[in-house]
Amino acid sequence: MLPGSETFIRNQIDSMRQWTPQLVGAKRVQSPLLRAEDTVIYGAGRAERAWRKMFRLTRRSARLNRAIREVDASLIHAHFGPDAVTITPTARRLRLPLIVTVHGYDVTTSGLLTGFNGWRYRRRLAQAFRYASTIIAVSEFIRDAVIHNLGADPAKVVVHHIGIPVSAPDARPRAEPEWDVVFVGRLVEKKGVGVLLDAVALAQAELPKTPRIAIIGNGALRSFLEQRASLLQIDATFFGSQPPEKVLETLRNSRVFAGPSRTAPSGDAEGFGMVFLEAAAAGLPVVSSQHGGVPEAVLDGVTGLLSAEGDARGLANNLVRLLSNPSLASELGRRGEARVRTDFDVLKQTASLEEIYDLATIAR
Repeated sequence: MLPGSETFIRNQIDSMRQWTPQLVGAKRVQSPLLRAEDTVIYGAGRAERAWRKMFRLTRRSARLNRAIREVDASLIHAHFGPDAVTITPTARRLRLPLIVTVHGYDVTTSGLLTGFNGWRYRRRLAQAFRYASTIIAVSEFIRDAVIHNLGADPAKVVVHHIGIPVSAPDARPRAEPEWDVVFVGRLVEKKGVGVLLDAVALAQAELPKTPRIAIIGNGALRSFLEQRASLLQIDATFFGSQPPEKVLETLRNSRVFAGPSRTAPSGDAEGFGMVFLEAAAAGLPVVSSQHGGVPEAVLDGVTGLLSAEGDARGLANNLVRLLSNPSLASELGRRGEARVRTDFDVLKQTASLEEIYDLATIAR
């Protein structure tokens, strides 16, 4: 707690006005998102690792119970299915209402759903769903998956978008962008960066100058992707993980955001994609794929252009279309920014979440 990729959780916590949040996790990770006031149940060292392992096995922890009682909690909100599985027995023992948010991999990854471990996960997740007051899905795609694949009660499942921080419109004229295409995300199969590199290689043959590509993020595929970019003779710079302010600066200094998500071999699919909202808020048009919850985040022909999942040629066509037509790119970016302000302001979205909390505590 709290991984740097989960900025959306920190944003949600910081946007609460009616409820007082306390972030609690089992293990500390090096992250710019972690703060001194957060509660980490287990420390470093062999003995602490043993206690943490025991907690995972038994789902019982006197330390956790004490931490929850010390803040006089009225409700527990678990992000991601595995965390809901872990915390449900505690919520039941302490007689606290439970809200569960499911995001993507936690309901789509086959590794979580097959074999003995998959059977146990489904069984425990079903118990969590039965106990939960509300199950929040981050998109209609995830709502359908959690109902049809995992048997959640449709009456309990609601779609709620977390949203992102929305600042006042920047009235300053934009400088000439340094980057033609920017990608932000983990370098894993689901994010489709390999498809992006292939598409850029196809697109640059049709553009008057070689496009410059900024790739922000780390992951298991980074070395392979760097080699692939070199082999394809693409002008791509891999920045690794960057703090939020650097990400925003790069977005504002780019022409097009590309995030061609695809289904990984494990079945992992994009539940929604908060990064698409962040790109839109920066005024960028988006190119992506008809995959998972992406069409709910990116409206094809309105805020971006979508091609078939895994289709490098289709993605290349959309890149060429936007990089060759600045007025179209600007119009899509303007619409995307307006949509974020109207529909995805994290302050508005969190106010709606707090109403869900209110209803859960009243029902108890």
